[in-house]
Amino acid sequence: MSTKSTSLEQFYYDNKIVRNFSIATIVWGVVGMLVGVIIATQLFAPAANLTQYGTFGRLRPLHTNAVIFAFVGNAIFAGVYYSLQRLLKARMFSDFLSNFHFWGWQLIIVAAAITLPLGITTSHEYAELEWPIDIAITLVWVAFGINMFGTIFKRRERHLYVAIWFYIATFITVAVLHLTNSMQLPISLFKSYYVYAGVQDALIQWWYGHNAVAFFLTTPFLGMMYYFLPKMANRPVYSYRLSILHFWALIFIYIWAGPHHLLYSSLPDWAQSLGVVFSIMLIAPSWGGMINGLLTLRGAWDQVRENTLLKFMVVGITSYGMATFEGPMLSLKNINAIAHFTDWIVAHVHVGALGWNGFLTFAMLYWLVPRIFQTNLYSEKLVKTHFWIGTIGIAFYAIPMYISGFTQGMMWKQFTAEGTLQYGNFLDTTLQLLPMHMMRALGGTLYLTGAILMAYNLFKTMAQGTLLANEKAEAAPLAIIEEKHESDGHWHRWIEKRPIQLLVASLVMILVGSLVELVPTFMVKSNVPTIESVKPYSSLELEGRDIYIREGCVSCHSQLVRPFRSETERYGEFSKSGEFVYDHPFLWGSKRTGPDLHREGGKYPDSWHYHHMREPSSMSPGSIMPNYAWLLEQTLNTSQTQDKLAAMKKLGVPYSTDEITNAVKDLNSQAKAIQANLAAEKIKVSQDKEIISLIAYLQRLGTDISKK
Repeated sequence: MSTKSTSLEQFYYDNKIVRNFSIATIVWGVVGMLVGVIIATQLFAPAANLTQYGTFGRLRPLHTNAVIFAFVGNAIFAGVYYSLQRLLKARMFSDFLSNFHFWGWQLIIVAAAITLPLGITTSHEYAELEWPIDIAITLVWVAFGINMFGTIFKRRERHLYVAIWFYIATFITVAVLHLTNSMQLPISLFKSYYVYAGVQDALIQWWYGHNAVAFFLTTPFLGMMYYFLPKMANRPVYSYRLSILHFWALIFIYIWAGPHHLLYSSLPDWAQSLGVVFSIMLIAPSWGGMINGLLTLRGAWDQVRENTLLKFMVVGITSYGMATFEGPMLSLKNINAIAHFTDWIVAHVHVGALGWNGFLTFAMLYWLVPRIFQTNLYSEKLVKTHFWIGTIGIAFYAIPMYISGFTQGMMWKQFTAEGTLQYGNFLDTTLQLLPMHMMRALGGTLYLTGAILMAYNLFKTMAQGTLLANEKAEAAPLAIIEEKHESDGHWHRWIEKRPIQLLVASLVMILVGSLVELVPTFMVKSNVPTIESVKPYSSLELEGRDIYIREGCVSCHSQLVRPFRSETERYGEFSKSGEFVYDHPFLWGSKRTGPDLHREGGKYPDSWHYHHMREPSSMSPGSIMPNYAWLLEQTLNTSQTQDKLAAMKKLGVPYSTDEITNAVKDLNSQAKAIQANLAAEKIKVSQDKEIISLIAYLQRLGTDISKK
């Protein structure tokens, strides 16, 4: 190997962008966790549902978006912008793109904070934002990618460190996931329908949802672990070879595992089986990362006793190991049959979020903020207090949720000696869980208290220091290497010097599993057999469905009866894929706080639904569901009804021209009939109120299959 330049160059790291993302992480973290405590409280105190803009159904997606994309997202960018510059020995490619990325991301978060409580949602879990915001996300993500690769191209360090492999895989995979999952047909500025329907929509959503966990909550944090843990422990990464195996195996296998969210559903069996097999295989690379992290501390465990930041890292990495062992176990069908739709899944998710994402973020902020502000932490005691109160908070959160989830799953399946359901009334199980939900709220409050202590500590640290906005550094320019003489060790070094090849290889690895699972589900008609009696929703039912989506009912009610005796006894015939072919989007849900609704149609008279929405406890004593009194007062907006049917027709729903032309007329006719039913039971309500359309939708659910 020969080189042609060794003179040093001076340059400056941009710490201002790191500070901005760090502050945003702290602020949005506290906000997101506060909303989490509020919705946890709503699950045992319905009075905490304040106004139609503050119900559990509307605030729950606000909580998940705030924590995932605002708290964790900003933490990722703070960590990437700090570590990337130093690993590449280069300032970020463009200050303009850095600032565009920062302010664009914050505006997206603000847009989410406004639109979600207003009920402007697509209902896809972790991707609820409407199409204009999706486009904004795309633009900001592309700006981030250009800035990252621009920095890589002008680097002064030829070798791309393992952390950067994970950053590259994160960028390309999140881009693919977001673009594929966001395919919608706009109706207006605030309304769209997904182009996918039913089981195909479900597969796309959980391919996205599972891999958002993989490539937004996992891979960038693994990259940050590989950078910050050796820095904190003053030790090299334990194994270079293990990091290679761990990286490629993880990004290849993870993408296949999405269908394990749809076990016992009407998704074809072959796709479910693929999801299970690859989920079990996923343990190996996931634990490879955990082991590589923990063994990096070999010879430094005495430091862990004294160094609170290392304690945060150890608990965080251990939580990652626990979550990535539990996830594959939950994909086993016999365990999934008990755990799915219960609080068990909530516990599993929060062990990862609170421990892995939260604790790694806290450690990183405590480490980098004093450095860029050229000072020491304001209070070491507060850091120790934060660690212990946060750890206790995780325990108080997770343990009751595991108990709650197992209790739920077993109670739903319990039969008497006579062969009838032991707890035939769904509410029986709900009431059993209230003490666990109270403890969960206590655990969340403890965790939030720790985050507030951190915010106070870090802002005081910033106040006592001075930001080193442009940090001086020097390094030799990238040497020009004669390729034919290049030979410096391990074979993998070849791709570690070639960012484009690394990007393309990562893309190929994640596309293989994606295409194998998605293409046949869309192209092979036998995967979604049609049912002749299944017809499109009427215009009134479609409007009612949109209200169901607006109110976030899907957060608490599933619409998927699984083929278990306990479920068919409780709800009715199990769900078939052909029943959902006109559902844009699918609404199967992922959690049962209330009963499944797929066979709800015709179970109760219209008056029952009216009273249930007006005052749930009047029909179900002890119910924790909030009342929806505004549905009785608000007039149904029919200005877009025709447009909605026309859009559905474009998506393949067989509405006739007459049905589209007479959409409002037909709507009024059906509404009048429901109004007459209610009037017969002495309920006076105008036919143009929203409650009428919601009743129409609920009465339609799951009835087509029984029509002759």
